[in-house]
Amino acid sequence: MSRTRTAVFAALALVAGASGPAVAVTPAAQAAISAIPCTVDYKIQNDWGSGFTAAVTVTNNAAAKSGWSVKWSYAGNQQVSSYWNSKITQSGTAVTANNETYNGTLATGGSVSFGFNGTYSGTNAIPAAFTLDGVTCNVDDGSSGGGGGGGGGGTRVDNPYAGAKVYVNPEWSANAAAEPGGTRVSNQPTGVWLDRIAAINGTGTSMGLRAHLDAALAQKGSGEEVVQLVVYDLPGRDCSALASNGEIGPTEIDKYKTQFIDPIAAILSDSKYASLRIVTTIELDSLPNLVTNTGSRATATANCNSMLANGNYVKGVGYALAKLGAIPNVYNYLDAGHHGWLGWDDNFAPSAQVLHQAATAEGATVDDVQGFITDTANYSALKENNFTVNDTVNGTSVRQSKWVDWNRYVDELSFAQAFRTELVSVGFNPGIGMLIDTSRNGWGGSARPAGPGPTTSVDAYVDGGRYDRRIHVGNWCNQSGAGLGERPQASPAAGIDAYVWMKPPGESDGSSSAIPNDEGKGFDRMCDPTYTGNARNGNNMSGALPNAPLSGHWFSAQFQQLMANAYPPLS
Repeated sequence: MSRTRTAVFAALALVAGASGPAVAVTPAAQAAISAIPCTVDYKIQNDWGSGFTAAVTVTNNAAAKSGWSVKWSYAGNQQVSSYWNSKITQSGTAVTANNETYNGTLATGGSVSFGFNGTYSGTNAIPAAFTLDGVTCNVDDGSSGGGGGGGGGGTRVDNPYAGAKVYVNPEWSANAAAEPGGTRVSNQPTGVWLDRIAAINGTGTSMGLRAHLDAALAQKGSGEEVVQLVVYDLPGRDCSALASNGEIGPTEIDKYKTQFIDPIAAILSDSKYASLRIVTTIELDSLPNLVTNTGSRATATANCNSMLANGNYVKGVGYALAKLGAIPNVYNYLDAGHHGWLGWDDNFAPSAQVLHQAATAEGATVDDVQGFITDTANYSALKENNFTVNDTVNGTSVRQSKWVDWNRYVDELSFAQAFRTELVSVGFNPGIGMLIDTSRNGWGGSARPAGPGPTTSVDAYVDGGRYDRRIHVGNWCNQSGAGLGERPQASPAAGIDAYVWMKPPGESDGSSSAIPNDEGKGFDRMCDPTYTGNARNGNNMSGALPNAPLSGHWFSAQFQQLMANAYPPLS
């Protein structure tokens, strides 16, 4: 059985066969190859479970060479045991192949081949990246607008946000700048939401994925650039709510794969975009529902029980991770809810298990997951400074207060750090990082408490001191009193890759009343300010702002409120 990798995704066809050429070059691809400094075709010709034979062909598209050195690293424990047509050395996982005296000449457009035998145990993954004389192969050299930088198209870095700019969506930026005072934040990076099939190619009024990636290349310059995408169109999406229901039916898993994920993967695989660091946040508000809103729980819904039974949330997320994780410059972050959803004992560990189940479904592995994101499209305060979960008032634990309600976490930072540890314990890689969406959890303004509440009772202590001013921690739609949170930044705390604004401030969570539409979005009473609640919010008022448009549509009043209540305050 033969396996091969040639990672010029748009220009070269990947072939896995026992014989024949490793790549097929179409006429349309010839122009793309000229912009690629070099290509490496790595083909496993034979694999017997504990060892293998590999053939490597290097093509030089740059200036002619009188000597060459090809380098790569293995993800596993592969060891080269013998070789021919090159001199191979290995240090740990790093391998270097240097020319022999008789094949050092490598003309422009010329190729050279060599081979070797190796041993391994476990998996024998094909290397993700190669260099020729220190130059990354299979990556646009920048002459076609791709820019430079060493972070894209090759081995993934530990934290994609470190040392990188983050893409500013010109469409969101224009909406923000058009608001009075909006120029104070209109240069902030936000997520690009791929929340329906039409969003991939764009519409007459919105940019498609390629247009965003092209704009990111233009912003990139010579440094590193992160592009943040929200991949959000699962079958039976958001089974516990209605405002963000999607267009793909609960049983249409094949449609999700072929009409949504496959086209996204094809675009992201284009070598034109290999110099970008592409962060994908995968399917918000999906997998945790399989724990918290199923079975005999008071919060269970028929829709969530159906999605648990048919397995399409797990299958869809696994498929997305596998397809997108195969692209070397894509960084997958799975949605992990927020502390006011998963922080309770009966939700915390089971949710980590479900996330691991999805990350090992449909061909995905934990290596396809670079991290997790919390608090997206939610309002949980980043850090509550006026009380802790360990405090007691007159002998009563803070956990017994109506607000905390036996949760083990009182804010998002403590939850994200603890959940990261739990995720590693169930099998995710120790190097995973967390993202926290701070786009709407600042809770500033005149209502922000200056210190702890009174100690007359545990409820007075918590309610008087908490920054999060929602009526109930289960309220999620267009919350009254919310403010912008911490500005996007890399590596702000231990285990946290970045604070991000993945949910663009000013985009509605859902309409306040029913609005006919062709986007598959229903009316959820939790977005109605007159609604008196349900089991998921303790039968409290919804706390939603009035006169809101459909989810994802611009909501000027919300944006103005977020700026007015920002914490840290806007200057």
